[in-house]
Amino acid sequence: SGANSSNVENTNVFNRQRPGLWEGSLRGIRKANIVINSIDLMVDATQEEKNVILGQAYFFRAFFHNEIMKFWGRYPYIDKVLLGDDVQIPRPETYKEVALRANEDYIKAAELLPRNWDDMAYGRRTAGDNRGRLTKGTAYAFQGKNLLLAASPLMHGENKTLNKYDYDTELCDMAVDAFAEVLKLKDQGLYALASWDNYDEVFWKSPDNNQVWPGSTEYIFSATGGSKVQATRFMFSGVPRAIHSTSAGYEVISPTHNFIHNNFGMANGLALDHPESGYDPTKPFDNRDPRFYRWHIIDGQVIDPGADPEHRTAALWFESPVKKGIHRSTGAENIKIVNNTGYMHTKFYPKIDGVYHTRWNQIVGNHVGVRMHMRLTDVYLMYAEALHASKGAQTAPASYALTAADAINTLRSRAGVPDVRNDIVTNSNKFMDELRRERAVELSYEAHRWVDIRRWGVAHEDKYRIKTALNFPKDHSSFTPVVLVERICEFPMHYWLPFKAIETQIYEGFPQNPGW
Repeated sequence: SGANSSNVENTNVFNRQRPGLWEGSLRGIRKANIVINSIDLMVDATQEEKNVILGQAYFFRAFFHNEIMKFWGRYPYIDKVLLGDDVQIPRPETYKEVALRANEDYIKAAELLPRNWDDMAYGRRTAGDNRGRLTKGTAYAFQGKNLLLAASPLMHGENKTLNKYDYDTELCDMAVDAFAEVLKLKDQGLYALASWDNYDEVFWKSPDNNQVWPGSTEYIFSATGGSKVQATRFMFSGVPRAIHSTSAGYEVISPTHNFIHNNFGMANGLALDHPESGYDPTKPFDNRDPRFYRWHIIDGQVIDPGADPEHRTAALWFESPVKKGIHRSTGAENIKIVNNTGYMHTKFYPKIDGVYHTRWNQIVGNHVGVRMHMRLTDVYLMYAEALHASKGAQTAPASYALTAADAINTLRSRAGVPDVRNDIVTNSNKFMDELRRERAVELSYEAHRWVDIRRWGVAHEDKYRIKTALNFPKDHSSFTPVVLVERICEFPMHYWLPFKAIETQIYEGFPQNPGW
């Protein structure tokens, strides 16, 4: 749509033509309102066709409000086409108020959208090619997410108090019932948890080499994806170019040691800091949760037996002076190929028959990585969180016969991890901590983390602020965590993004976020 939609503040050449989240969301809200306001003007459309168009508009009106709310908090719910000076919509007093408005739209969307587009006359025109379209399951899943976020400690405290275990139980119960509708659709065959053997199909490995839609049976909603080049960059983001390319490198997005240490536990299912975990800090890569190995490359691991000897194994250890292609740059040398923390993540990185994509083994071209906005595993995790916050770990709701503990154990069982121990299940705060750790592991590198640690009210704690790397020599004779950076995070100021000053000056009644 030309220069008016370009993100002029983003200097990245690949993103510059996209509107930012703020502008893009406001444009989406406006388009949804135009559709809702004009639906009776449609001609040559059946009532079913009008309904599905209207259902999509209600969904996106709520969805784009949620996109703004995740980062800026309570925001006026715009439910009409704004014209001229008609923009004076006071900012709601509470986050809950606007979340309940969004909830009404999700309910309407769920009523109007189909279970499966292939079952509908309008959908049969594109039968078999309807993945990515909005459905009842999509609406229910985001209805539940909107309610859970509104129930979470940060939103529940309304910037006045912050108790990381204090949820709005009324909203939690509503969220559970929404997630239950998704799980019922799962029971009807519309969704299924991916198996451990087929888990890669969720992230990058399409069974038919379809280069558009990973997600497997867990797919609920995602963006449509960009070009093949953009998708490939995304898939390579955790891996140094020494492995996958001969061209000059861009910065590698490396997982921090504190994130992996605090969340990826042991094979026995216990967190590393549990006194009975068996974790040995002199052997930090031994006996870990199977997901630790599945989604990371470990130093010394053979990544391609066919590569030349220098690049056959992953080299993440520290060597001084810095050796090109081995480890993290000190800034003094012109090192193009870097690893910043001692870890690589490979959740979206292709691996066929035990061999990763490398420049000697070009397999990425047959696949595309897509980061899901919503998938079934996320629904299980949010269902468990909302249910536990309201009724505890061992009580099922009236809407679905699954406890919070059973939901978490279902995911752990898939990975071959033992159930959560009973002494943790029966301790409310300990189980919530374990549930959050499980969420961090299962949804690692899927762009949920920043929202999660804020809504839980923990982002200011040292374990989240202080980012560390793991230094170790080639012979693994020692392992030393080192601080990379200490982030500044104070409540409530840094829990919400500030509105631009001009946004707060359009009319009276639009206060700035606290601290800004």
